Amino acid sequence: MNLQENEQYQPLYGKRILLGVTGGIAAYKSAELLRLYKKAGAQVQVVMTSAAQAFVQPLTFQALSGNPVKTDLLDETAEAAMGHIELARWADLLIIAPCSADFMAKLAQGSGDDLLSTVCLASAKPIAIAPAMNQQMWNNDSTQINLEVIAKQKKLIWGPAAGEQACGEFGLGRMEEPQALFEKTLNFFELTPQLKGINVMVTAGPTQEPIDPVRFIANSSSGKMGYALCEVLKSQGANITLISGPVHLKSPVAACVQVQTAEEMYHEVMQRLPQTDIFIGCAAVSDYRVKKVATQKIKKSNEQLVLTLLKNPDIIKEVAKHKNRPQFVVGFAAETEDLKEFALQKLKEKKLDMICGNDVSADNSGFASDFNKMELFIKDNEGVQQQSIPLQEKDRVAQSIVDAIKKHFKSTRL
Repeated sequence: MNLQENEQYQPLYGKRILLGVTGGIAAYKSAELLRLYKKAGAQVQVVMTSAAQAFVQPLTFQALSGNPVKTDLLDETAEAAMGHIELARWADLLIIAPCSADFMAKLAQGSGDDLLSTVCLASAKPIAIAPAMNQQMWNNDSTQINLEVIAKQKKLIWGPAAGEQACGEFGLGRMEEPQALFEKTLNFFELTPQLKGINVMVTAGPTQEPIDPVRFIANSSSGKMGYALCEVLKSQGANITLISGPVHLKSPVAACVQVQTAEEMYHEVMQRLPQTDIFIGCAAVSDYRVKKVATQKIKKSNEQLVLTLLKNPDIIKEVAKHKNRPQFVVGFAAETEDLKEFALQKLKEKKLDMICGNDVSADNSGFASDFNKMELFIKDNEGVQQQSIPLQEKDRVAQSIVDAIKKHFKSTRL
């Protein structure tokens, strides 16, 4: 069975783990730990110290992770874009396995003389260490003092284990086995998905309104935001139905209904409402359709072509007022000006619980881009709460949106 399809491994699906490898014979075990993370659906990047490379070649970790291994602090290509800062921000969890006595000393002292120690200094994310060293080194007073300091820094200390060591001695100092570290990581990310058993319907992508057999009216939506939401919702255990317009993306869920027009999307959504707890209208639905679609290709014979357009159903508005209205309805507002004003207007007029506003006029975010930024407006008992999501990759934006949905959906069920 694929681990990421097994419910008990869902907490790691889509999570970003930075695996730091320091010098020690236990470095070979880190390859197995990386394999377990990848099979559970986690994204993994590896940073190796120079000492670690004496035990295991970076190519091993590159082949297993699918990502280049980072080794040098003074890599001009990476550091031109402040690579160590980007790595620190990227991860959901940093785990140092094995963590040598020398690296424990660096963590305790706040040293930053190589890439891995600098990433740790620059990160505000949780850091776990899996100590690995000779039993006498582990029991040394200096190591124990460093351990106390690291514990006070609120870093997670996973191990060490006791047993026979590579040097032939016995005692505490062995790195925890990969399976044990994997299970500790699972526990860290919570074993119970927070949306387990909740039925969520998501619309994504554009719609296409035909003019004739070869032409249509559409927009620039790529579907990336809606598909990213499905990935995050899946990691939370939700039962997801995706209603998707035409996109060039692989569906992240099995229950995916492909449609072309706004009317098709409307009908597919409406017939599924009775089974829906949360509705997320992320699709960029065409406002209008052509009144009379030509049965043959329209020839270029006149200077002007006049089309009569009819208004399409407002799917999100119809969902929110339906007798089988889901408990929580989320809309999206793609705007080019006055974002807050128009988003709040739609939130009120369409009777939504939450709306995600994004400025699609920016070059570096919105339609077709891998990046986005959002302004969330959420109704609660105190009025409307606003939450800003800064510019970042769409899967990170999706995580923040789902976190907001979970928080406020829970309150509506009490």
